[in-house]
Amino acid sequence: MRDGPHGSASGAVPDESAWHATDIEAALSRLRSEAEGLTSADAADRLARYGRNSLPEPPRPSPLLRFLRQFHSALIYFLLAAALAAAVLGHVVDAAVIVVVVIANAAIGFVQEGKAEQALDAIRQMIAPKAPVLRDGHRTSVPADEIVPGDVVLLEPGDRVPADLRLLRTRSLLIDEAILTGESVAAEKREEAVAPDAALGDRASMAFSGSLVAAGQGAGLVVATGQDSELGRISRLIETAQVLETPLLRQVDEFGRRFTWVAVLGAVVVFALATLLRSYPWDEALIVVVALAVGVVPEGLPAVITITLAIGVRRMAARHAIIRRLPAVETLGATSIICSDKTGTLTRNEMTAGRIVTAERQLRAEGVGYAPEGELRDRDGTPWRRGEGRTDAAGTLATCGLLCNDAVLHDHSGDWRVEGDPMEGALLTLAAKAGLDAARERTAWPRLDEIPFDAEYRFMATLHRHGDGLGMIFVKGAPERLLAMCEVQEAPGGATGLDADYWTAAIAEAAAGGERVLGFACKAVDASVGTIDRAHLSDGLVFLGLVGFIDPPREEAVAAVRECRSAGIGVKMITGDHGATAAAIARQLALADEPKVVTGAELDAVSDADLPALALSTQVFARAAPEHKLRIVRALQSTGAVVAMTGDGVNDAPSLKQADVGIAMGRKGTEAAKQAAQMVLTDDNFATIVSAVHEGRTVYDNIRKVIAWTIPTNGGEALMIIAAILFGLTLPMTAVQILWLNLVLTVTLGLVLAFEPSEPDAMRRKPRAPDSSLLTPFLVWRIVFVSALFMIGGFGIFSWAKAKGLSDETARTMVVNVLVVMEIVYLFNVRYLHGRSFTWRGALGTPMVLAAIVAVVLAQLAFTYAPWMHALFDSRPVALADGIVILLVGVAAFAILEAEKAIFLRTGLMDRMGGA
Repeated sequence: MRDGPHGSASGAVPDESAWHATDIEAALSRLRSEAEGLTSADAADRLARYGRNSLPEPPRPSPLLRFLRQFHSALIYFLLAAALAAAVLGHVVDAAVIVVVVIANAAIGFVQEGKAEQALDAIRQMIAPKAPVLRDGHRTSVPADEIVPGDVVLLEPGDRVPADLRLLRTRSLLIDEAILTGESVAAEKREEAVAPDAALGDRASMAFSGSLVAAGQGAGLVVATGQDSELGRISRLIETAQVLETPLLRQVDEFGRRFTWVAVLGAVVVFALATLLRSYPWDEALIVVVALAVGVVPEGLPAVITITLAIGVRRMAARHAIIRRLPAVETLGATSIICSDKTGTLTRNEMTAGRIVTAERQLRAEGVGYAPEGELRDRDGTPWRRGEGRTDAAGTLATCGLLCNDAVLHDHSGDWRVEGDPMEGALLTLAAKAGLDAARERTAWPRLDEIPFDAEYRFMATLHRHGDGLGMIFVKGAPERLLAMCEVQEAPGGATGLDADYWTAAIAEAAAGGERVLGFACKAVDASVGTIDRAHLSDGLVFLGLVGFIDPPREEAVAAVRECRSAGIGVKMITGDHGATAAAIARQLALADEPKVVTGAELDAVSDADLPALALSTQVFARAAPEHKLRIVRALQSTGAVVAMTGDGVNDAPSLKQADVGIAMGRKGTEAAKQAAQMVLTDDNFATIVSAVHEGRTVYDNIRKVIAWTIPTNGGEALMIIAAILFGLTLPMTAVQILWLNLVLTVTLGLVLAFEPSEPDAMRRKPRAPDSSLLTPFLVWRIVFVSALFMIGGFGIFSWAKAKGLSDETARTMVVNVLVVMEIVYLFNVRYLHGRSFTWRGALGTPMVLAAIVAVVLAQLAFTYAPWMHALFDSRPVALADGIVILLVGVAAFAILEAEKAIFLRTGLMDRMGGA
C-alpha cells in the first residue's frame, strides 16, 4: 500500500513511514486532523486538492475500432480467402457460411475484450455510496466519493469500509478482509501500531477500502482514497497485467500465415506450369488454379475448431466449470502449472476440531467437516468414552465447547452446515462425537448470562446453572490468554498446579501442524450467582485443555493433486494464510514430500531475476499479497510455463488476468475476480480444475485429429490436380466435384471428431510445450504420406476405370466415391492417434461417427445415382462390381495406415517426431 494519499493535485501527504506502523497522534499530526474530524470547509478544500474517492475511468477505444480490430489476424484472412475461393466457384451458400463464422468470431472477441474493463467496474462498485463521518464535531453521512484524507470514518457491523483507514478507536472490531487477503476468518482489529514490515493480513491497525465490518465498532482516520487505496493499487495492477495470447491462437495464427503463403505460391506455380509447360489457355489455367485452391484450402477447418472448443465448453459446464473465453478450453490442456488458493478450493472450507489435548491425554476426532459422525480415539486408536464423573477433563472440555457457544448446526439432507462462527460449529460437532446431546445438555445447563467475545480480552464466557443447583462458568478463547488467567489445571485426581511448559509445547505442536488452537477453562460458582463480569474470572479458573482446528483438504483434491503429478503438472498453493497452516495442508495433499514454504515478506527480498528459479522450486507461498501473486505468475510464465491461477477476491484479479487461464470461484468469488477470469468454477473445487485440464487435453487432441484428417484429404485432391497438369492427363475431378467432396465431408466426418471422448492416456502424458508447433514432424509426415496414398488411390481407380473403357464422367464419379471410402477408413484410423484403431471399440465408433457415416453414404448414393445430382455435378451411375472394387481400395488403405501407425508406435518414432 502506498502510504500517502496521492490525489490528482499536488498536495499529497509525504510518505514518511507506513501508516500501519504510525501511532495515532503522529497520524493525526501528519494529516493535520483531529480525532473529532475535519471542518466542512477543510473537507471541501481537501476534496479539491486530493480529488474524489473513486477509481479513475481508463481511456477506452471506440466500439467501432474495437470491432474492426477483431478482423486483424492471419486466421481471419485465412477464412476470408476460403470464402473467396468458394464464392469464385459460385458456391454462395458455402461462402456465406464462412463469412458468418468470421463475423461470429469477431463478435466473440469484441465482447471478450471488455473483460478487464468490467473487472475494474466491479471494483469501483465495491466502494460504498455513503459513509458516516465526523464533520464539524458531529456525525453525518456523506457520499463516499467525497471522503478525503483526514476525515474520521465511523464503522459499524455490515458497513463497507469506504477508504483506507488508520484505526483510532476499536471495540471488539472484526473486519472481513477475504477480498484482499484471502483469509477465511475475519481479522481482529486494534488501535496499536504494528511493525513496518507486517504483511497486509497482519496490519491490525488498518481497515482497507472495500472490506466488510463483521462485528464490533470503530473509528478510523482516512489515510488513502481512490486510486491510492489498496483497492486502487490493485486496479492499477489489473491495468498492467498482460492478457497473453493462448497457445492455440498463436499456433493457428502461425499455421494460417504459413498455409496462406503455401497456397498462394502453389497457385502461382501451378498457373505457370499450366500456361508455360502445358500451353493451357490462361482462362482454363485459372479454372484449374481455382479447383486447386478449393482442393487445398480446408474451408471448414477453422469452423470445426471453433465447434470443437464449444463442445469442450459444454462438457466442462457439465463438470461445474464455466468457460468465459473459448480459447481457454484448449489452453487448459497445455497447462503445466496450477497455482491454487487454499481455503475452499484445496480444502473443504469447513473447520474441523481434530485434536483435544488435556493434562492426561491427547484425543483425535474422526471425520471431517460439520457432520457429527465418528468418535474420539486415543493415540493408540482406542475409542474414548466419556466418564461419569466431572473430573474427566476431556468430557468437561467438550461440554464447555458445546455450552460456551452461539452457533447452530443444520442438517440439509446430509449436508451439515453451520450458522454462526465456523470454529463454534466445529465445537458442536466435536461435542456430538464425544457423545453429548446438544439439546439435552442445554436443557440441563441453561445459560444465565454471558461475556461476549472481545477482541481486546480475547475470550468468551457463559454462566450456567445445573438442575442440581451447581453454577458453572465456561470460558473459551486464545490459549495464551486463558493460561495467563488460570493457576490450576484439570487432572484425573482433581485440580493440580498449572504446567505452563506442557501447554506451551502442546500449543507449539498444534501450530506446527497448521492448526488453529482454542483454550478452555471453567469455574464453579455459588448457585446464587446470576450475572457475571470479568471480575468473576480474576481467580478460581481451572484450565481444561486445548482443541486444535484445521480446515481439512478435500478428499477429491488429494486425488486430483496425485493425477496432476502423474500428468506432469506442477501444483503450487498461494494463500494469504500462515505458513505453518499452509504447509500442513500441503503435506496432506502430497504437493511434495516436504513442501518448501516461502512467505510474502521473503518474496519481497528476492529480485525479479532470481524469482523464476525460486517460484519453480517452491510449493507453498504463504501470506501472499496481490503483488506477490502477480510476480509469481509472471515469474513462472517467464520460464515457459503455461500457468492456471485460481482466486476469489479482488486481490486475485490482477493475477487472474495475467495468468494464461484465470479461474475464479463461483460460490465465494467476488464479481471482480469472475470478470477478470477466463473460467469460473461453480463448485469451488480443485478437482474440477483437473477435470477441466483433462477436458482441455481432449479438446486439443480432437483439434489435432481434425487437422490430421482434414489436411491430408484435401492434400490428396490437390496432388491429383498437380499431377494431372504435370503429366498432361485428364483432370480426375472437376472443381465442382471437389467442392462437393469438401462440403459433404466437412459437415459430417470432419465434425464428428470434435465429439471424440478422451484417449486413455490423456492424463499420463506430460504437458505439451506452449511453443510447440500445431504441426509436429509426425503430423507433417502424416499429411505427406496420407496425401500421397489418397492421390495413388484416386489416380489408380481413375486409370482402372479408363482402362475398362468407361467414360470420363463415370471415372470421375468413381474417384469421388473412392476418396469418400478412403476418408471414412482414415477417420477410424485417426480417431486413435496414440494407439491401435483395429479394436472392437475402434471398429464400433461412437454414435456420432456411425450417424455421420450413414449420412455420407446416403449423400454419395444420391451423388452417384440421382439424376438431379448428375445434372449438378456431372456424375454417373456406378456398377455393383465397380463399387466392390472401390470398397476393396478402402480396405487396402486402412491396412496400410494401421501398419504405418504400428511401426511408428513400436519403434518410438511417433514420440521422437513430436507425437500426434
